[in-house]
Amino acid sequence: MELLGISIVEWVGYAAMATVLISFLMKSVKNLRIVNSFGCFLFVIYGILLTPMSKPIIITNAAIFCINMYYLFKK
Repeated sequence: MELLGISIVEWVGYAAMATVLISFLMKSVKNLRIVNSFGCFLFVIYGILLTPMSKPIIITNAAIFCINMYYLFKK
């Protein structure tokens, strides 16, 4: 399936890339971690959707997601 000549898988990758880039514009570290976590989640989905699956993309972004969650919920 394609939208504007670009596959849905690629759109997920572009959305992940844009979200991670936008996260670095945040002044608040908390907001940066929240937006970056969403981008990492999208990158994990993208890595899973690729054929074949891209384990480096999945592992790296899952790890960053976990680190962000740790610092967001650390008391």
